[in-house]
Amino acid sequence: MQQFKLVILLLFLLTNNVAAQQTIKETILHDNKTREYIVYIPEIYDGNTPVPLMFNFHGFTGNANGHMNSSRMRPVADTANFILVYPQGALFFGSTHWNVGSWTRGSTADDLGFTEAMIDTLATKYNIDLNRVYSCGFSNGGYFSFELACQLSHRIAAIGSVGGKMSSETYNACNPIHPTPVVTIHGTQDNTVTYEGPTPVNSKSVAEVNAYWTDFNNTAALPIIENIPNTNTSDGSTVEYQTYNNGNNCSSVDHYKVIGGGHDWPGVWGNKDIDASSIIWNFVAQYDINGLINCNIISNTEEVEDSHKISLYPNPTNDLVTIDMGLSKRTICHIYSLKGERLLSQPIGPNHKTIDVSALPTNMYFLQIDHKIIKLIKK
Repeated sequence: MQQFKLVILLLFLLTNNVAAQQTIKETILHDNKTREYIVYIPEIYDGNTPVPLMFNFHGFTGNANGHMNSSRMRPVADTANFILVYPQGALFFGSTHWNVGSWTRGSTADDLGFTEAMIDTLATKYNIDLNRVYSCGFSNGGYFSFELACQLSHRIAAIGSVGGKMSSETYNACNPIHPTPVVTIHGTQDNTVTYEGPTPVNSKSVAEVNAYWTDFNNTAALPIIENIPNTNTSDGSTVEYQTYNNGNNCSSVDHYKVIGGGHDWPGVWGNKDIDASSIIWNFVAQYDINGLINCNIISNTEEVEDSHKISLYPNPTNDLVTIDMGLSKRTICHIYSLKGERLLSQPIGPNHKTIDVSALPTNMYFLQIDHKIIKLIKK
């Protein structure tokens, strides 16, 4: 009897212990076709608290497993605690793809329905915060993330695109129902998805894509521009950061212009000054389906109006920075590099709101308090 009880206890622990890192290959029947996707569950996920859901779509002719390994977003999920999904594109004339018009015109793949079916299925298996569902992708996967922002915006809070644009079909039929934060990363020497021109066929330029979302989100007309320090001088490229902020629902449009960069996923191949996976997550994580979470981030010159606002000053700084957000208890502030490395962690509270960043090199950083993220410039 004692052995039987021990077996029952072990079975219970095995079937209920979700606090383990898992990579699971899943299938779903959609539109009379078996569709595949890979789900990554970080070790810190315990099932008790709703967590965000991030889709990461591979490029044309790519596959879910290859993109999972090459985009290196799993370490970000391990730290930030979100469920990460790598869907598998269907075949179109022998090549895997996402149905976005342009060179995929004629495809009958219901990728929008497939994505919505994945959301619904995953929500039955895991404790997902359905207000924080995000999408990103590379190349064709970036195109498809824009398609989701246009046609599935009632499910998608914010998106990121690396080496992707909007097709004319996506652009002309775009019908989002809420301000949608967008971050784009694109190389000026990308010969596959050109920065300026209409390649691939029936594609908008990067400038046209960013202009669409700045106009729709009603952001500032002109960007704030910062040059990212060229920490890797052997990669043949530099990065200019542009942010259009103060949009409706505190939305923004961010763009990382990789000058001299090609058709790459920065941080893994191509430019090494930034890490695309970390940048995308740190951007989208600020938002839920209703916009910036609590609209907490305000400009450096704006006064703090209540305890839900956050102010960071001076910013830029060369030594000390003060955080004012009406704290009533102690919490932990983290500072991350553009490559996603945690560089500093320090308790802050009602009587201790100053952080010394003098030891950090001149650069731009992400300062995180709970789910609130603000950019910090170190002079």
